[in-house]
Amino acid sequence: MSVVNDAFHRYQAELPRIRKAAQLTGALLRRKTARAQITCEVTHRAKEVGSFVTKAYHKDYPDPWKEITDKAGVRITVQHKGLLDDALKVVKDNLTLVEDPQDHREQEDIEGKYTLQYPRLHVQVLAAGGLTDGDGRPYECEIQIRTEATDLWARMSHRLLYKTGTTDVPRDVSRSLYRLIALVELYDLEVERGVHVLEQHPDFTRSNRLLDQAEFLYRTFNDHEYRRDLSEDIVDVLVETVERETDYPNKLAQFAEQYRDELEATYRDYGPTSELFLTHGRYVLASQPESLIIFERLTTAKMLLKGIWADQLSDTLLTDMAEIWSVHL
Repeated sequence: MSVVNDAFHRYQAELPRIRKAAQLTGALLRRKTARAQITCEVTHRAKEVGSFVTKAYHKDYPDPWKEITDKAGVRITVQHKGLLDDALKVVKDNLTLVEDPQDHREQEDIEGKYTLQYPRLHVQVLAAGGLTDGDGRPYECEIQIRTEATDLWARMSHRLLYKTGTTDVPRDVSRSLYRLIALVELYDLEVERGVHVLEQHPDFTRSNRLLDQAEFLYRTFNDHEYRRDLSEDIVDVLVETVERETDYPNKLAQFAEQYRDELEATYRDYGPTSELFLTHGRYVLASQPESLIIFERLTTAKMLLKGIWADQLSDTLLTDMAEIWSVHL
């Protein structure tokens, strides 16, 4: 009892640093997955105090502080299972692994029988930022990587199978939930197939690809909704300014990293949550993902941008963006 009590008080004391460790790890993976052009959502959390204590009691750990390793957690939710290994590579390339990944994506063959199970892909790493606990040890962070379909199944089923406080779940309930995993597998396969088919479709133009690339990076600054129709009109023009730059996606990613501080300040002052936008609706393009391309072009090819823009779009839209980026046209 005293072991759990000691761990409880220590967890309360160190919770702010644990939250920061989770935040920094999530932010790093959000940037890196965006740069790798992986369609995903990255979220972070610190374990709630109540969940920490409950786990300590139920698992009967000799040393709850050391043995509960998911105090800080990050979840990467990808669009389909074909992106799981790409996301795992990002984690391996950018963080220090504490142990080998727990890869339980394939269904088990137990005594020659195919058995449905919850597909899990967990990675234990040292948290980003170099924060340490009261003993001077770096905080660890558990990374969960799953598909959108698996995430939906897991969130729903955990409430019924693992969070009810009982180990005696009715067999028909358990069986029904695990049967749904077959649908999860089918859903993931069909989404992956659909994505690949669309990428090869003749209507999936370079403008579509350029907008997708910009959105990946834009999501590392904010996750607000934007007007897709406006983006398509603007990107149809912007693509003419980059058509000779075969490595432009990488150039745009490098620009976003090099000017990250300036971009964060710009989106804070002029973006979708700024007073200027919410009150006056001005600087509308600063709330769109194509703004990244505009800022990059204003920095590296402003005369080319100005010439192509002038014949097709309102001058006011561009001069507004040049004003907030402190560029004279």
